[in-house]
Amino acid sequence: MKATGRTVTAVVGAALLIGCVSGPAASKGSEGSGSEGTKEPKGSAAGERVLVFSKTAGFRHDSIPEGIAAVKALGAENGFAVDATEDAGAFSTKTLARYDAVVFLSTTGDVLNQAQQKAFERYIGRGGGYVGIHAAADTEYDWEFYGGLAGAYFQSHPAIQPARIAVEDRAHPATSHLEESWNRTDEWYNYRSNPRDRAHVLASLDESSYSGGTMSGDHPIAWCQEYRGGRSFYTGTGHTKESYADPAFRQHLLGGIRWAVGAAQADCRPEKGYTPLFDGTAESLAAWKQAGPGSFSLSEDGTLTSSGGLGMLWYGASEFNSYSLKLDWKMASAGGDDNSGVFVGFPASDDPWSAVDNGYEIQIDASDAPDRTTGAVYSFQSADIKKRDRALNPPGEWNTYEIRVEGERLRVWLNGVKINDYTNTDPARSLRDGHVGIQNHGAEDQVSFRDVRIKQLPVRPVRSAEQGN
Repeated sequence: MKATGRTVTAVVGAALLIGCVSGPAASKGSEGSGSEGTKEPKGSAAGERVLVFSKTAGFRHDSIPEGIAAVKALGAENGFAVDATEDAGAFSTKTLARYDAVVFLSTTGDVLNQAQQKAFERYIGRGGGYVGIHAAADTEYDWEFYGGLAGAYFQSHPAIQPARIAVEDRAHPATSHLEESWNRTDEWYNYRSNPRDRAHVLASLDESSYSGGTMSGDHPIAWCQEYRGGRSFYTGTGHTKESYADPAFRQHLLGGIRWAVGAAQADCRPEKGYTPLFDGTAESLAAWKQAGPGSFSLSEDGTLTSSGGLGMLWYGASEFNSYSLKLDWKMASAGGDDNSGVFVGFPASDDPWSAVDNGYEIQIDASDAPDRTTGAVYSFQSADIKKRDRALNPPGEWNTYEIRVEGERLRVWLNGVKINDYTNTDPARSLRDGHVGIQNHGAEDQVSFRDVRIKQLPVRPVRSAEQGN
């Protein structure tokens, strides 16, 4: 927050010749592993190169030409180059190095030999991207690496029919344009295993909305993950020719490609066990209270947007003492000068300055000093600026925070990358219990929020100095 104010009131084709492709794409250098992120983000898809691979050794989908044409059109519209091939010889270390992602477009059966598989494993390990569309899950059943990369193998499907998709993550670029329900007609795959424990589920099928689902009510249909050094996005949609003319599906596919090449950031770590505090409905705001002037308006798509201030919308139903808090947010101004923050560890009060004086703010505004800008524990500790800048999506695009509080330790993840690790040493300002809230800062600041959820964590015992660390 700055010295001004903010408040909260809830208002209700044919293969191309690979040898003709131009030189290498940008570096795919690794950033580490796990939650620290893997692929070097680019910030836009401009200048990236994508290979569409559509070889089939089993059933062949008649929508493949439409799929190739759609990806090429998306590339032309969004500034990335697209090549297409059914020649498995493209899977060599030299050729794959030219691409930022490989799209497996309804491939089926065993399409790569052992040497080609090893080249693709090395490509992913060096930060390459994978996009699997529909029958990509019906591919390479005897290749363990590929099964993990795709996330799940195909088992069966009923007849083509309409169904409802529940969009679980509305911050990822593949799903941020969608409402909470996405109704469409497609061929709905059942999978041999549930990827939820390994991948981050973006959308799932409502099995009560159609006939033939076999996954006992938990039926992921699109997901993402960081896998062995690279990025993997899979969507089970895209069987029909009509899919590739559907603007919502094309945006879904574009978002998956942008994330896979590192042009957009998202938290693709597995997520289970969270309870919604705000789920996009007016009913879920009943437990929230406004402190100070200003308000948040609730739009039909379930987004809260700040107005006026200085104020605070805070969750009054309970305090929390050991937890992981997740929420999605975006700024409106082109320069990122939209002041707001997420507050934790403050006592109940109708005065928003009580949270400022007694709690801790994780800043959102991108235009202030390092200890008062995005990812900072405001005025106490800056985020790791290099990691923060690589993980941050620009104004107008959604970002996801995880704020994890355990004892006096406060850690912050931005789009799945840990950017801050702060330990409080002030006994008068303890993090061990308190409320959570979001700030509306002033008339010139506009920040939006979605999907505030929390997972309570085990309370770890306080260790004495004699017990060691």
